[in-house]
Amino acid sequence: MQQFSGQVAIVTGGSDGIGLATARLLAQRGATVVICARRSDKLEAARADIAAVGTVEARQLDVSDEAAFTALIEDVAARHGRLDMLVNNAMSVHYAPIGKLSLDHWRKDFAVNADAVFVGTKAAMKVMAAQQAQGRQRGAIVNIASTCGIRAAPNMASYSASKAAMVHFTAAAAMEGAPLGIRVNAIVPGQVMTAATQDFAARAPEVAAATAGAIPMGRGGEPEELAEAIVFMLSDAASYITGTALPVDGGKAAQLYLPG
Repeated sequence: MQQFSGQVAIVTGGSDGIGLATARLLAQRGATVVICARRSDKLEAARADIAAVGTVEARQLDVSDEAAFTALIEDVAARHGRLDMLVNNAMSVHYAPIGKLSLDHWRKDFAVNADAVFVGTKAAMKVMAAQQAQGRQRGAIVNIASTCGIRAAPNMASYSASKAAMVHFTAAAAMEGAPLGIRVNAIVPGQVMTAATQDFAARAPEVAAATAGAIPMGRGGEPEELAEAIVFMLSDAASYITGTALPVDGGKAAQLYLPG
């Protein structure tokens, strides 16, 4: 299936987990994919992985650097003559009770999970709007939120608040993007079996098992399952969907808690 043939996508945090799975799937379906992440070693490994199935470029980048992130989006659009898709997937998380959470950690989570999403969306919408005005193509943006952004959990204040901001920003951006032919949606993952989740499970197997057991489907999701939902939202199959925050979490967000 080459549904994205000739199209160009940028995926932040594309060196592992959900970002890598999404970039790989987009490349398999014909897109030219530009992945960016902070760590050069993981980025190169991801580039090699994706290159086996499609066309990929890798750029080392800290998305909290406003000038660098904006420049990357503008450069990709200029070199390829277009930008069709942006996936804001890079994330930052600090785990601490509010009494022990530093303001620096709070600001870091917001810098990556909210500020960078604003910066990336602003730059991408500018490019995509110009394309639409020329009658060339439309654009789609997907922001990767979290169940923590729509449900409360202790010790996750900065992460949860920044992801909640992302969810509402997505809706606001969708309202401004709609007249321009630009769709903006969010995917809301629950527990996903990324390398970080698997590392935690190895260190605290009982906690990990209890967390998975509390999900209605009884397990965490796989990165590839999230990628399928993200790619759907980017595709023409979702052409009438915008401003949506779609939970992909095994039913967790819909679950009514009843104490045993």
